[in-house]
Amino acid sequence: MLRRAWPTLSLLVLMFASTVLCAEDATLVFQPNGAAKGKSIVLISGDDEYRSEQTIPQLAKILSSHHGFRCTVLFAIDKHDGTIRPDEPDNIPGLEALDSADLLIILTRFRNLPDSQMRHIANYVDSGRPIIGMRTATHAFQLDSSSSFANYSWNSPDGGFGRSVLGETWISHHSQHGKQSTKGLLNSDEIGHPILEGIRDGEIWSKTDVYETRLPLPGDSKTLVFGEVLSGMLPTDAPVAGAVNHPMMPIAWVKTYKAANGKSARVFTTTLGTSEDLLVEADRRLLVNACYWALGMEKQIKPNMNVSLVGNYHPTPFGFGMFIKNMVPSDFR
Repeated sequence: MLRRAWPTLSLLVLMFASTVLCAEDATLVFQPNGAAKGKSIVLISGDDEYRSEQTIPQLAKILSSHHGFRCTVLFAIDKHDGTIRPDEPDNIPGLEALDSADLLIILTRFRNLPDSQMRHIANYVDSGRPIIGMRTATHAFQLDSSSSFANYSWNSPDGGFGRSVLGETWISHHSQHGKQSTKGLLNSDEIGHPILEGIRDGEIWSKTDVYETRLPLPGDSKTLVFGEVLSGMLPTDAPVAGAVNHPMMPIAWVKTYKAANGKSARVFTTTLGTSEDLLVEADRRLLVNACYWALGMEKQIKPNMNVSLVGNYHPTPFGFGMFIKNMVPSDFR
């Protein structure tokens, strides 16, 4: 167990819900208008490869505008000028929002946060509230040995936050990174799971490669989607022949995590998560459905729920050092 052309104003309100820039201009809040679900979601970005600073705000807009969730988006912030710096590993302001959150969504990579920030994450994990991990969240943290939360590090003896909470830590790329893409095949044994509602076999696709996992996954983990390695970077490319697809690695699964207070938290993990994944409707549906399930609202999942993109969304490809410079959180309104 871990420790702890400009539209009118009225049209903008309709499209985006209301947006409030919070303390120190570091936190972005999407507050739904009208009847809300009464649930608060905190979404944490912070990686320098897969463009989580683009993925996370768009996902928050979808969850707020179409589904009535109050969404707080956090970023890796340059401590000197307040701009978004995904390559700055030790500063994500606003984590105190987790103290009152109902759901945590995390897409970070090798963060070395100070104790004052990590404490909010650890307190949330210890509380038994639900968690969704995306892509590099399996190796979300790489903390100094002096940290009070060093056992959250991906390379700690028990696999840290990734292995203990989400179900796996970083091992390796299972297929050729940047050359082979991934098609999602539904696990026939879990076809009736609420998270798969409205998703057909083969609709899930990602330009990112499959991550290696140790099989079977730990505890009560259940694989929902397997990753078929494709020979190229298009969804129409043929599967790779041979051992790489036998067996296929999981790319989406559910499990529970027994928290410090004894509660069993619902956990959903997917190794999808590049900003371009949100261009695929089935990928968006998987994530939205997962939020409902994690919050215990699975009876409200419908196969035709609105998961459309909100506003203009033109994500940049994944790659190190390719983030757009001099952006601040308010740019994602």
